[in-house]
Amino acid sequence: MFRLGLIVNPVAGLGGSVALKGSDGEDTAAKALALGAEPKANLRTRQALEPLQGLEMEVLTFPAEMGADTATEMGFNPKVIGEIESGHTTAEDTERAAVAMVAEGVDLILFAGGDGTARNICHAIENAVPVLGVPAGVKIHSGVYAVTPKAAGEVVAMLVRGEIVTLDEQEVRDIDEAAFREGRVRAKYYGELLVPQEARYVQNVKSSGGKEIEELVLDDIAADFVETMEDDVLYIMGSGSTVQALMNELGLENTLLGVDLIENGQLIGQDLTAQQLLDMTEGRETRLVITVIGGQGHIIGRGNQQLSPELLKRLGRDNIIVVATKTKIQSLDGRPLIVDSGDAALNHQLSGLIRIVTGYRDAILYRVADL
Repeated sequence: MFRLGLIVNPVAGLGGSVALKGSDGEDTAAKALALGAEPKANLRTRQALEPLQGLEMEVLTFPAEMGADTATEMGFNPKVIGEIESGHTTAEDTERAAVAMVAEGVDLILFAGGDGTARNICHAIENAVPVLGVPAGVKIHSGVYAVTPKAAGEVVAMLVRGEIVTLDEQEVRDIDEAAFREGRVRAKYYGELLVPQEARYVQNVKSSGGKEIEELVLDDIAADFVETMEDDVLYIMGSGSTVQALMNELGLENTLLGVDLIENGQLIGQDLTAQQLLDMTEGRETRLVITVIGGQGHIIGRGNQQLSPELLKRLGRDNIIVVATKTKIQSLDGRPLIVDSGDAALNHQLSGLIRIVTGYRDAILYRVADL
């Protein structure tokens, strides 16, 4: 019988919606909760476990919010190992859980978290058993994560059913959160983990792209955007260097790794939280400007968790403006764009062909997957 190890980092992603750029460290998690952040890791774990319901398998997990509660809620009868102080879980708990599951002889560890969680697991067990990440953190640069929680479950289901799935080593990368909060990205390689590979479901390592080569194209995209802006309309400016080029064209200060709000060419909100965005756009005509993560294809759910499902539903598909260079789109090698909002119905609503501005008066249609 297939034996699945399940580890949930319950504080993963807490800092995203409140613009803290991450959740590493107990102090950061406490600050995020104080700012009104709601834990999402177990919700995303439930989404990953749905495709596994009814399959013959044994689930091993750690107590309470580190997996046992969610596994039980989803109808599994998990074997609970280890001990934790509920409400005060740490990175050390994640590492102890991984080591314990290897000792128990699991076939694969499914874990929910972000790059910090991947680092912990890599440090604890290296390539002892295959692993697969359920994306639940703010930072998802590593190549060990499925593109969505549901996709993670689909890959595990393939393994449980005995289907042929290639295993390959994928990089674990993480960034300095302190520098990240100041707008500087300092990524570091921490090792590799053995990951089941299914091209539809498992993401690539985030690509930094060729910024100097694409500079003129970014200028063209920015010129097109500025020319088509409407008066008295709010524009939510997402994160990333492509959107930064638009802000530079407007002569406005930009939060490279956050979300800003502009109106009539003026900056009216900077590095906003999910709640601030909801409050400031209430009853107003609003557009959202976002770009594509190079190499991965995500437009929602990676580094922009401030864009809550409630906000996206309010905006609607027609008010989302996607900007990207053709080089960035070509780097996807035909893979679709991905929306990982945390709301399956919303993901479906936003799927299909979407218009992407790729230059001055130049746009393409590209597919958004329903995963």
